[in-house]
Amino acid sequence: MPAIDLSHMDTSVRPADDFFRFANGKWVERTEIPAEEPVWGGFSEIRDRNLEVLRGAAEEAAEGGAAAGSVEQKVGDLWTTGMDEAAIEAAGLGAIAPELGLVAGLTDRAGLPEVLARLHRARLFPGFVTVVRQDPGDSTRNIVWLQQGGLGMPDRDYYLKEDERSREIRARYVAHLARMAELAGDGADDARYAAATVLTLETRLAHASMTRVDQRDPYKTYNKVSLAQLAERAPGFAWSAYLAAWGARVEEVNARQPAFFAELARAFADVPLEQLRTYLRWHVLRALASALPRAFDLESFDFNSRVLQGVPQQKPRWKRVLESMDQRIGEELGQLYVRRASSPEAKRRVLELVDDLRGALRERILALEWMGEATKRQALRKLDAFAVKMAYPDKWRDHSALALDRHSYARNVLRANEWATDRDIAKLGTPVDRTEWLMSPQTVNAYYDPLMNEIVFPAGILQPPFFSPDADDAVNYGAIGMVIGHEMSHGFDDAGSRYDADGNLKEWWTKEDRAAYEARQDLVVRQYESYEPLPGQRINGKLTLGENIGDIGGIKIAWAAFQRMLERRGPQAPIDGYTPEQRFFLGLAQSWRNKIRDEALRVRLNIDPHSPAIQRVIGPLSNMREFHEAFGGGPDAGMWRPADARPTIW
Repeated sequence: MPAIDLSHMDTSVRPADDFFRFANGKWVERTEIPAEEPVWGGFSEIRDRNLEVLRGAAEEAAEGGAAAGSVEQKVGDLWTTGMDEAAIEAAGLGAIAPELGLVAGLTDRAGLPEVLARLHRARLFPGFVTVVRQDPGDSTRNIVWLQQGGLGMPDRDYYLKEDERSREIRARYVAHLARMAELAGDGADDARYAAATVLTLETRLAHASMTRVDQRDPYKTYNKVSLAQLAERAPGFAWSAYLAAWGARVEEVNARQPAFFAELARAFADVPLEQLRTYLRWHVLRALASALPRAFDLESFDFNSRVLQGVPQQKPRWKRVLESMDQRIGEELGQLYVRRASSPEAKRRVLELVDDLRGALRERILALEWMGEATKRQALRKLDAFAVKMAYPDKWRDHSALALDRHSYARNVLRANEWATDRDIAKLGTPVDRTEWLMSPQTVNAYYDPLMNEIVFPAGILQPPFFSPDADDAVNYGAIGMVIGHEMSHGFDDAGSRYDADGNLKEWWTKEDRAAYEARQDLVVRQYESYEPLPGQRINGKLTLGENIGDIGGIKIAWAAFQRMLERRGPQAPIDGYTPEQRFFLGLAQSWRNKIRDEALRVRLNIDPHSPAIQRVIGPLSNMREFHEAFGGGPDAGMWRPADARPTIW
């Protein structure tokens, strides 16, 4: 395999001026974003390859003959009902009659807690979201988390901003709400009233919602209270009755956004029942649109993809069904994926990279001039405690209680949702399962979990352009090495650094070291807020701070690990005219090749904690002396940053 793809490169661009264009410029010029996609790049290419594997597995499972209760039976049944459009059309809204009837039958405010609980059990989440997660104050136990929610648009700001684009989207949203109400049987006048009702209530909730920036602070979202305290702070709603109906008999919860829940309880107490029913019905239809007749599915696509993200064409149904299956039975689907696509050699090679990166990060921590010895000891303790999960779980989860059949797609979706809720509730009062994965094996991503203090790399991402067992070492260390280093850095970013080696939200820094760290954070914020991906819309440096720290730290750790590897294996020759050092950076940049529609980019700049792909390349590299040395960058180069403006953390 070649070290890099020369056909992607635009060598007319000076690398130190715009390394993203140098590495990917020709690819950008010749690549058209598929009509069904908001964005296209390396991640998308891998995802589509994985979907083809999953499609083959699902079609084979659907042929029948699988043992009752087996993975193949469940995958085959969900796939078969999802692809049976004729049956979905014939069923109409009758497929979700129990949920719509539950909402329509709400004639007494005292019944609201049970109605909400039953909808939430099915993972239909009007108002707020209820899940079970580890207790940030004691990571050995699980606790109920109550999280703000209940909005039909991507973020509170879509309801509150008064610029022309925001007003236009709100108008389109109201039209979308009205069309969904008409599809549900309302006349034109009633549908317009329903739309206005929903927008009014959701706007009220938006005003009370915590900003995405504030939600990045784990101390602001850790608000453990007894049920008696919750009733005092958010009066007007029977929280104990709700939780009992949901299935959790607990004495305390983490009500993550206190101001939101206080306002939500007031709304539940004073909004007329008829308006609450309208709001609840909307969220049932919204959550289940993809499992309903084509008219609902298309209307949902029209607003959420065409209006918000500029996507002109809906994905083929087989892709949409597989993505829905991945959300609900991803680990079961993943067992079939692993049999077809997982490489033991890839797992072994990446674990070797992890060891190199862990050693490199240890050396960098020891060498930090701005961090004192006491904090260093705790940082090293945390690093040594990092758990690593690679490719797929060592123990697959128990799916014996999940009952799927070939009668109704919507009912299968709802049963899978309720099964997930039951799995959540079963965690209460039991030891934390440290073998559990939060991503399916086929996912093209990776993550760091601060409560588990673990880094996780699904098999789905362990393939080109991020990794290949046959690829040049320099490319692998630059591409997947940066991803590994990024996830490691999350353990020490502005939020992750608040958790100790055991995953507890606990300050382990001296005051002086924390102050020195925050001064370096400010440099990161200022650097990324200088980037303007769209005219008039800059990156939100505070929203993206953690991911930017991960990128900056990740590439530096990967570089240091690459140097360790070179010391172990000896010098490497140029390939295609590029030195190993240059190929390292090219491997990184080409793995992040990406094109995105302006509308989709606008949404991401509002809600995504990650910077756009271009800035994920040029941002970290502009801070690296080694990059400028490799490509001859100097003060006259477009990516040059003065030494005192370069954030150096890890």
